[in-house]
Amino acid sequence: MHGLINRAIQSFVCATYGQACWLRVTEDARLGFREFEAMLIYDDDMTTRVLDALSCDLNRPKAEILEDLGTYLVSHPNMEGLRRLLRFGGVSYVEFLHSLDDLADRVRLAVSDLTLPALELRELSATEYQLCCFPGLPGYSSVMVGVLRAMADDYGALVILSHEGQQQDSDVISIMLVESAFAEGRHFDLGAHSR
Repeated sequence: MHGLINRAIQSFVCATYGQACWLRVTEDARLGFREFEAMLIYDDDMTTRVLDALSCDLNRPKAEILEDLGTYLVSHPNMEGLRRLLRFGGVSYVEFLHSLDDLADRVRLAVSDLTLPALELRELSATEYQLCCFPGLPGYSSVMVGVLRAMADDYGALVILSHEGQQQDSDVISIMLVESAFAEGRHFDLGAHSR
């Protein structure tokens, strides 16, 4: 597992549940260390043990925690770079949805050795979509539900999301666009500003 993924989990846990929770999780997962390095590659089993330990510590299902991770990746100030990468997908939520087919390639442009599973958007009508998440990263579809929810808020869209489970060779997320301009979205500038 790429260290950026593990580092994102670590950042999420520390920001959401505190450093003490993270230390308990690393101990329960028997990592032998307390911090992931972003540019290293780790055994997939380490990530699984971390998520299992976190689920046990919080007494919450892994799918819920991964969905919260997806929301964190878009909405937390620590993750502004990822939000910017996603917002370049389009000026509306529908354009963003259509850009998801290319997300793995855009991520690979930013980090060449980070491979995300393929995504495929199916447009059933002007307001109904399915996002197919192909295998390659356990829990990816749960993370994507959180990302989709947070991005809807970011664009000011009102959506109903449901994880439909596995169909054929992919996990399927159902997306119903209730209203594309439900609320004012978060401010977004094309150019990055330095502080």
